[in-house]
Amino acid sequence: MGGLVALPVFAAVGGAVVAWLPSDAGRTSAALAPVESPAPQTTTESPEPESESESESDESSTSPSPSTTPLPQSGPGTFVTAPGGSGRVGKGTPLRYRVEVEKGITISPEGVAAQVERTLADPRGWTADGHSAFQRVSGGPIDFKVRLATPATVDKVCAEAGLDTGGKVNCSVNHDVMVNLRRWVLATEFYPKDVIGYRSLIINHEVGHFLGHGHVTCTGEGQPAPAMMQQIKGLLGCVPNVWPYDNDGRLVTGPSVP
Repeated sequence: MGGLVALPVFAAVGGAVVAWLPSDAGRTSAALAPVESPAPQTTTESPEPESESESESDESSTSPSPSTTPLPQSGPGTFVTAPGGSGRVGKGTPLRYRVEVEKGITISPEGVAAQVERTLADPRGWTADGHSAFQRVSGGPIDFKVRLATPATVDKVCAEAGLDTGGKVNCSVNHDVMVNLRRWVLATEFYPKDVIGYRSLIINHEVGHFLGHGHVTCTGEGQPAPAMMQQIKGLLGCVPNVWPYDNDGRLVTGPSVP
């Protein structure tokens, strides 16, 4: 079964996607019907054991167990906004963002918002560039939205910018960071035991596109995979990594992808 390649045209259309994972269909019992995800994982937010920042118990308190989360293929295209907000993280004028979950998805908006907040506040995240700052809000003017949605809804929004997400992947278009429900719950074959960590990679990768960062690739065997690498296509010798910066504040990057 051939892979569906998403259009690598971030600069041209104001968005970016990653390629379809060929083995994704094998990770569910029926690719186009509500299914159950793999058994709950016993990992932390980051694949790096020396920098654990979230335990399984923390996640289970804010969202349903992955083993019981239905995965509908489509939804109404309307959203529920996570209530409340966060303090500012990072230096400079904060980018205000809203977290939304499509109606009909049995994952709490509060749980998704908590994961997004933790990711964007992590010292290895985009605030390490010294000028990016973020603040979650539930009302008023915003700079971008993080939206967890069914595959069909993600496809529709991304297609408006000319991107083909194939029912499988996420995208960042205009002011919308679109998170595919399947990726949020199932992760990929390269993160089979770190679903929670993969969620941080989704946020870092797609928010990175919103900030203007393009795709890069692996720098060499055994090196950490850049967050802006299309890791869903394969690690190419790199090791899993979900953060844009390392513990010493150095950008984890690689050669640009044309």
